[in-house]
Amino acid sequence: MAAAAAAAVGGPQSPQAEVPAPGLALDKAATAAHLKAALSRPDNRAGAEELQALLERVLSAERPLAAAADGEEAAAAGGGGGPGAAEEEALEWCKCLLAGGGGYDEFCAAVRAYDPAALCGLVWTANFVAYRCRTCGISPCMSLCAECFHQGDHTGHDFNMFRSQAGGACDCGDSNVMRESGFCKRHQIKSSSNIPCVPKDLLMMSEFVLPRFIFCLIQYLREGYNEPAADVPSEKDLNKVLQLLEPQISFLEDLTKMGGAMRSVLTQVLTNQQNYKDLTSGLGENACARKSHEKYLIALKSSGLTYPEDKLVYGIQEPSAGASTLAVQGFASAAGTLGQLDSSDEEDQDGSQGLGKRKRVKLSSNTKDQSIMDVLKHKSFLEELLFWTIKYEFPQKMVTFLLNMLPDQEYKVAFTKTFVQHYAFIMKTLKKSHESDTMSNRIVHISVQLFSNEELARQVTEECQLLDIMVTVLLYMMESCLIKSELQDEENSLHVVVNCGEALLKNNTYWPLVSDFINILSHQSVAKRFLEDHGLLVTWMNFVSFFQGMNLNKRELNEHVEFESQTYYAAFAAELEACAQPMWGLLSHCKVRETQEYTRNVVRYCLEALQDWFDAINFVDEPAPNQVTFHLPLHRYYAMFLSKAVKCQELDLDSVLPDQEMLMKLMIHPLQIQASLAEIHSNMWVRNGLQIKGQAMTYVQSHFCNSMIDPDIYLLQVCASRLDPDYFISSVFERFKVVDLLTMASQHQNTVLDAEHERSMLEGALTFLVILLSLRLHLGMSDDEILRAEMVAQLCMNDRTHSSLLDLIPENPNPKSGIIPGSYSFESVLSAVADFKAPVFEPGGSMQQGMYTPKAEVWDHEFDPVMVILRTVYRRDVQSAMDRYTAFLKQSGKFPGNPWPPYKKRTPLHPSYKGLMRLLHCKTLHIVLFTLLYKILMDHQNLSEHVLCMVLYLIELGLENSAEEESDEEASACGPERCHDSWFPGSNLVSNMRHFINYVRVRVPETAPEVKRDSLASTSSDSLGSLQSSRRPKVLQRENSGTAQVFSLVAERRKKFQEIINRNSSEANQVVRPKTSSKWSAPGSAPQLTTAILEIKESILSLLIKLHHKLSGKQNSYYPPWLDDIEILIQPEIPKYSHGDGITAVERILLKAALQSRMNKRIIEEICKKVTPPVPPKKITAAEKKTLDKEERRQKARERQQKLLAEFASRQKSFMETAMDVDSPESDIPMEITTAEPQVSEAVYDCVICGQSGPSSEDRPTGLVVLLQASSVLGQCRDNVEPKKLPISEEEQIYPWDTCAAVHDVRLSLLQRYFKDSSCLLAVSIGWEGGVYVQTCGHTLHIDCHKSYMESLRNDQVLQGFSVDKGEFTCPLCRQFANSVLPCYPGSNVENNLWQRPSNKSIQDLIKEVEELQGRPGAFPSETNLSKEMESVMKDIKNTTQKKYRDYSKTPGSPDNDFLFMYSVARTNLELELIHRGGNLCSGGASTAGKRSCLNQLFHVLALHMRLYSIDSEYNPWRKLTQLLEEMSSQLGNEEQQPEVPILYHDVTSLLLIQILMMPQPLRKDHFTCIVKVLFTLLYTQGLVALSVKCNEEDRSAWKHTGALKKNTCDAEKSYEVLLSFVISELSKGKLYHEEGTQECATIIPVAWSPESMEKYLQDFCLPFLRITSLLQHHLFGEDLPSCQEEEEFSVLSSCLGLLPTFYQTEHPFISASCLDWPVPAFDIISQWCFEINSFTERHAEQGKALLIQESKWKLPHLLQLPENYNTIFQYYHRKTCSVCTKVPKDPAVCLVCGTFVCLKGLCCKQQSYCECVLHSQNCGAGTGIFLLINASVIIIIRGHRFCLWGSVYLDAHGEEDRDLRRGKPLYICKERYKVLEQQWISHTFDHINKRWGPHYNGL
Repeated sequence: MAAAAAAAVGGPQSPQAEVPAPGLALDKAATAAHLKAALSRPDNRAGAEELQALLERVLSAERPLAAAADGEEAAAAGGGGGPGAAEEEALEWCKCLLAGGGGYDEFCAAVRAYDPAALCGLVWTANFVAYRCRTCGISPCMSLCAECFHQGDHTGHDFNMFRSQAGGACDCGDSNVMRESGFCKRHQIKSSSNIPCVPKDLLMMSEFVLPRFIFCLIQYLREGYNEPAADVPSEKDLNKVLQLLEPQISFLEDLTKMGGAMRSVLTQVLTNQQNYKDLTSGLGENACARKSHEKYLIALKSSGLTYPEDKLVYGIQEPSAGASTLAVQGFASAAGTLGQLDSSDEEDQDGSQGLGKRKRVKLSSNTKDQSIMDVLKHKSFLEELLFWTIKYEFPQKMVTFLLNMLPDQEYKVAFTKTFVQHYAFIMKTLKKSHESDTMSNRIVHISVQLFSNEELARQVTEECQLLDIMVTVLLYMMESCLIKSELQDEENSLHVVVNCGEALLKNNTYWPLVSDFINILSHQSVAKRFLEDHGLLVTWMNFVSFFQGMNLNKRELNEHVEFESQTYYAAFAAELEACAQPMWGLLSHCKVRETQEYTRNVVRYCLEALQDWFDAINFVDEPAPNQVTFHLPLHRYYAMFLSKAVKCQELDLDSVLPDQEMLMKLMIHPLQIQASLAEIHSNMWVRNGLQIKGQAMTYVQSHFCNSMIDPDIYLLQVCASRLDPDYFISSVFERFKVVDLLTMASQHQNTVLDAEHERSMLEGALTFLVILLSLRLHLGMSDDEILRAEMVAQLCMNDRTHSSLLDLIPENPNPKSGIIPGSYSFESVLSAVADFKAPVFEPGGSMQQGMYTPKAEVWDHEFDPVMVILRTVYRRDVQSAMDRYTAFLKQSGKFPGNPWPPYKKRTPLHPSYKGLMRLLHCKTLHIVLFTLLYKILMDHQNLSEHVLCMVLYLIELGLENSAEEESDEEASACGPERCHDSWFPGSNLVSNMRHFINYVRVRVPETAPEVKRDSLASTSSDSLGSLQSSRRPKVLQRENSGTAQVFSLVAERRKKFQEIINRNSSEANQVVRPKTSSKWSAPGSAPQLTTAILEIKESILSLLIKLHHKLSGKQNSYYPPWLDDIEILIQPEIPKYSHGDGITAVERILLKAALQSRMNKRIIEEICKKVTPPVPPKKITAAEKKTLDKEERRQKARERQQKLLAEFASRQKSFMETAMDVDSPESDIPMEITTAEPQVSEAVYDCVICGQSGPSSEDRPTGLVVLLQASSVLGQCRDNVEPKKLPISEEEQIYPWDTCAAVHDVRLSLLQRYFKDSSCLLAVSIGWEGGVYVQTCGHTLHIDCHKSYMESLRNDQVLQGFSVDKGEFTCPLCRQFANSVLPCYPGSNVENNLWQRPSNKSIQDLIKEVEELQGRPGAFPSETNLSKEMESVMKDIKNTTQKKYRDYSKTPGSPDNDFLFMYSVARTNLELELIHRGGNLCSGGASTAGKRSCLNQLFHVLALHMRLYSIDSEYNPWRKLTQLLEEMSSQLGNEEQQPEVPILYHDVTSLLLIQILMMPQPLRKDHFTCIVKVLFTLLYTQGLVALSVKCNEEDRSAWKHTGALKKNTCDAEKSYEVLLSFVISELSKGKLYHEEGTQECATIIPVAWSPESMEKYLQDFCLPFLRITSLLQHHLFGEDLPSCQEEEEFSVLSSCLGLLPTFYQTEHPFISASCLDWPVPAFDIISQWCFEINSFTERHAEQGKALLIQESKWKLPHLLQLPENYNTIFQYYHRKTCSVCTKVPKDPAVCLVCGTFVCLKGLCCKQQSYCECVLHSQNCGAGTGIFLLINASVIIIIRGHRFCLWGSVYLDAHGEEDRDLRRGKPLYICKERYKVLEQQWISHTFDHINKRWGPHYNGL
């Protein structure tokens, strides 16, 4: 490639390339120095020319993409190295020239010295971890790099850590974006003062070299770009070019990092227009340059941009013509290259788009837009660089370079202007891009740095028309996806809306532009300009109207929709982001009176846009049926600005309201949405699929509600307060389609609703009215009150975590608006209304989070069902809130029954909205209330308690908000029944309540009961009583229909509408005829309606009193309270908030009515005096009966179900109790003998599968359900008390050499080095790592039953997280995880008695018996089922752990190995049980670990197998322990053969297990005791030897002396002094004590040994053995473990084991030696043992010594200690490189057992298809791994082939986990959780407690 370039330019450089490299380097330096000198002279023209020539040569030598033809030539010419060599060369030259002959690194350092680093400006890319502090931020986008954040002081601030989505830059030091108090230490000093001036000659060369270098880069970019063909995206080619340019751009980036001095040079170069003109005009003689310029022009043209001088050069047609075609086609470059629509698309959409196109042309024709959209002129390098950056779709490297320059203020301004200039072009490129997501992120990465700065934003707005550009660009962008609106009038609609199915909306492509717009509107100065500019506001409203009515839903009436479109989410997101958020941004600047003008502007243009919209969709007065759109952004803009005007700017509401006609139109669509919500919840839209429910839920969901439902309801409230109330109320019922239901008749016809929907629609309508009348969000509540109400509503539904509350409380999306989540008001309100419930642990393992729950007084006074209903996304939440309220009332004893939603007094209305209350005082509403009360009393169908509740609520609201007290006289004066057309005399509820209504004319179907005339009807008296008695309203003859009142809502409303419109319209032709649309008329098939007249004779008051009787179920239950206590009326104690049910509600209403008027009081008293006769049973029609039966049946079924469930629960409970306690093996095998005489009883087992009980037999054995798992918990014990900490710096590391496993390993390998292998394998135990632990749930089953159970599991396809092929299953009874069955050894209990009997044999006899029994070879019992099972379970045990944890012998596969493994299994289980009991046996027998132990059965299995290997009696250690051997010397004779392990080096506990397992089972108790006694003598001697080695020479000689004196006393063999002195004298014969060189003294701590401390040492030495032995005795013989104090543990255990002679007195201090019982004379046997040691230490004194000192005191195992604050872990580990692959892992994790750092799922560290975590879990925990995932703060458990997420042990200040660190709040360790984790690890219960396991396929 270098050569290609060389050839392209021609000769002169070729020789240059061939100069040998070393010479070249010198040459470069010299040339550079020479040039620098030349340029420093005052007259530097010559130097400049020389430099230019050199640069010309060097830099154009690297033109890599010359034409192909040149390429061939070049290959022939074959200049310097391969491709890329020329670039390298050029870069070398540049570096040399910049440094002016010096070293480049020194030059860098020199420049850095002049860096006035006042700003950090560190640029980062996606996924970088940064911080944001809201306390310090001025702009919401402020962010800090970790370093600056930790260097600054942010204690107590509201900050969080976050992973950058798009990339960003550090704002530390920039006081425009953040407060100076938050700057870090480095950027606090305004350091410009103390930085010296930059010497001129330092950067002189840079000023000459860099322009050429950058031009060269631009030429590259021009060359490399080929316009992609219409069909083939050419990202590949672009990436290739970019890869070639990598070194150049990196070089520039490095220059920017040299600091301020270099950046200012770069700024000069990039913005200098002269330089650019000289180099790039393309008019020079250089062919290459010309060609390059042409490519540039072509690129410009193909981007749909014109170059202003184009017409001169190419004589292209006038740009205007080009422009208009552009406008029509969106932004097609030319029809050919139009990437985003292919032709078929265009044809399909042609019809619908014609109009859109027309509209579009109109929109974009003004000239200002044109210039914004289509003209680009580049005047500097910076501008063209940005152009190419965009063309190449924002390559990361270029973006980083451009951003790295930002700390330079001059550059920042220039770059921002350039960015704005290219804004339209950016949008076009973004739309065409295939990678729009990545590109969006990169755009925002840049723009957020530029526009967050208010000063800069203001400057650009003033100088570059930033706002015009943004709005126009957004408008253009959306124009490309418009379709015709189908709302209202499908044929003639002129309105266009965005099509939500288009990629632009679906993929959120508009996001970067909208986000920039929102960003600049957050600056007051910019927003003010926007609000003052009428043209902009018009354009913006135009933009918003594109979203008005988008995503229209049409109700499917016949079949289910075939395809459920998911576009609705795009629609909601678009309205929220593109319309609502800019609106909130603007609103935040309209807070004070001075800003009234702005509001007037917005409202004015908003109304104009709305008027246009109504015209465009041909809207008159009726919305089209069965369609709804949730998107009315224009309505919402209007509503929110109105609200702000009244609330903050003291504007007079009427001055900004339109006329009545417009208000009527305005209310229609929001009301339509409310009705549709009710329809959707009534399942009327079910055929539209689930997505319609999704829309209804999104509309009220917390992120949308304050931009959607709240403004809608507010707008309706405004309309209601200004329109005629009767008109409004009737509109509501008509919209909800329940007009026909509001009739007195018992039957009616609803032409628009099915019967099954009537009830829920009626509830919907009433609920809506209640919300409308009682919601005060925009009508007078202060911000704090709103916040409190929102919070109470959320907490009442459910207890909430802090973060979910933050999320659920709608906040103004613009963060500058006051309530910032996490701000002080939030916290203070929260602490006022809620109590914190700290996280609790459930033993089931499900972790709770810290929750907030409402305080009692909140339930008592603030629970507001209206707010809850408004804010619930799921209807079940309303029920949940009511249930919690009921529970509270029951608990606090306030109300025992089923309470109704409480009535709550509202905050007072703002005076502007007083008109709203007229709704409560209009006849229409009163008629509706009366009718409904009557229908409820008459038990008409389709009415529910909910309806009654709402009716009473409305009445009560009316009484609360009645006008001034009316004078009673005036009311009574009006004549009887003046008006026949109307029901009520006036409109005041207080007086209408007592108005009696006698007759009502109704329209009923002919079939209705009212129509049938019976003789009774004509003769019935008119008294109230008769009405009660017949209970069915009488139907009078039609003749006197004149007196009855007819009421039709619809007619009434039509009339009103007519009047209003006539009043408003000036021209006659505007009169609208009432539409008699067929949609509303009854279908012909319906039965005929006839008119009937009902006799009612009730008033609202009388209905209420009767209701009271009905609800309480008693006659005359209501008695006016004031008759007894007149006080009630004088000083009414009406609480603001009242609990209770319907009865209390009625009483409250009657009391309020009486209070408000004396008349009412009198009438109530009169009604109560008339005694009502008892109610006869009601006649039930067949249909009603049917529904009743159905209800009853349902009720019964429900009760049955409840009963069954209860029974089931109690059974389960009793099972759990027995399972937990009783079913343990001890209770199955009664071991203690109750009676004295031997009785033959076999152990009986229950099989949990077949349910039969019986003994375990040879041919049908029973087994215990067990889980076998390998465990390394024991190996993790350490000997030091200090717990290990997790390393959080490079210095801290954890070395495993002090763990129990490591120590035992070292010991075994030492022994194997010097002694015979087979003997070594009997001297120790293994299984500290990878030992097999066996646990059981205690349930037993027949082994054949188990096999068939496994078969059925295998055939069952639904696998529950375990692998049946590996033998895994869950216990059929308790579902505990298991993987094997341990056969129970059949045995009658007869032997038990023999075992237990103490025998009087001497110890010598017993020793002989033991030896004999061990000598008998154990034959495997005959081939029975039992023996087969024993064999298979042994196989399972072996396969549970890995081979490396089983095979320790030097000869693989030797039987010694198996032997060692088997007794070690027993050891592992005993040791683990000891750990579960806390490391000692002080607590005695009462331990859960012992309860479910299966050690007894395990012992049988092991013993059976161990007996197959007989130890040659020669080598049986038993003989060495119990006999004096004569031929001592002979052993040493054969030198070449390795000796056996000396008996004093043996591990005594291992010997114990070997001895016991070698005996035939069952074992006799006296044999057991005998073995223990013998082994104790050895153990004690080992203790003495170790003690003697530990102390120094003087102590030794002193003891040797004192002991020797007592040697001849009577119990010398039981005196430790005598024995110690003997041991010392024996061992002194060898070399053990000799090598006390200098290095020895260091290791031995000088301890002053007193007799007490020696006694303590010996006891501690022996205790571990005693503990294990006692446990073993407990399991084998069922003896209880006594409990004791820690200090007396030794004596208690030794007496329990029978070591202590019975006649032992306990007065004087206890001496451990008194437990000794020597089988042979002590001194002889000791000298025999010491002789073995001496013979070994002859040669290896060092090792001999090391082997004698055994560590017997291991501490309990623990996980690593974690630091208090999670951040310390995170900061160290998330950037730490992996030790295997040296990369920073994507998912780093750390092992909590040993602190190893691993890559989770890292393919780099995979070994033989095992990923690192799985591999580590096998090496560190034998298959169990506990890892903390650094980037997620969660803990993951790996157990074998499964894994589960355990949860987090780090919680934030509110007791919550932060999985994946999404919230980024500071996290603190939760010690309780960590303890639970550790407990589960130690007790091996991960499998049982954690429920969600999955296979990991070795991929973690």
